[in-house]
Amino acid sequence: MPPFVYEDAGFLTLQFQSCVVQSEMKADDPGLLTLSYTRTMMGFLLLNSSPKNIAMIGLGGGSISKWCYKELPATDITVIEINPGVIALREVFHIPQDGDRFHLVCGDGADYVAETSDEPEVLLVDGFDYDGQPPQLCSQTFYDNCYRALGPNGILVVNLCGLNDRVLLDRIQRSFPEQGIVVVLPEDGSNKIVFATKGDNRWLLDEPLLHVLTRFGNRTKTELCEAASSHLAAEIRT
Repeated sequence: MPPFVYEDAGFLTLQFQSCVVQSEMKADDPGLLTLSYTRTMMGFLLLNSSPKNIAMIGLGGGSISKWCYKELPATDITVIEINPGVIALREVFHIPQDGDRFHLVCGDGADYVAETSDEPEVLLVDGFDYDGQPPQLCSQTFYDNCYRALGPNGILVVNLCGLNDRVLLDRIQRSFPEQGIVVVLPEDGSNKIVFATKGDNRWLLDEPLLHVLTRFGNRTKTELCEAASSHLAAEIRT
């Protein structure tokens, strides 16, 4: 079934099946991160407040890509989306056009991490289809390739939402053994946001959160970091 757009009470949602929301946009504020899991994924800013380049697997309604494009003006952004039907809705969801620092590629995210030489500083994985999370985006090989693809001290952020999350957490841990992983539970929903770091990058869990947040001058970033950190270290595995 091709993706479709549903509009109600000033919000547009991207759906693959009725009543299952893949992405949500406020019609009069397209850049707002309305879903709590998207705000939580921005927790990578606690480790890298101004990444040189970001790669994203899964476009959806473009909530995360739009926010990063606006709030991180010095960051190069590459988005990989396998479904042409999702890409066809980019204008409906006010997704930026391709340019010097925004690139939307129609392809398989698993192929991207296996082949790329981009070395992104941040890699965000939020790829779902009609049946949920595609097998090629949650295999041990995929997470191994995510580790390889990231630049030195890179950060992997994965949105999990399924019955086999425990298995996937173990796979991510095996691929990112250096610093362990942090699992953050968003404010609502059944999502789990996983942060895994490469090299010497590590969470500043022994530093008071207020001290960390004062390093960000942009109020919007601070609010998002605070939301992501409200449940930070819900689970730490090393």
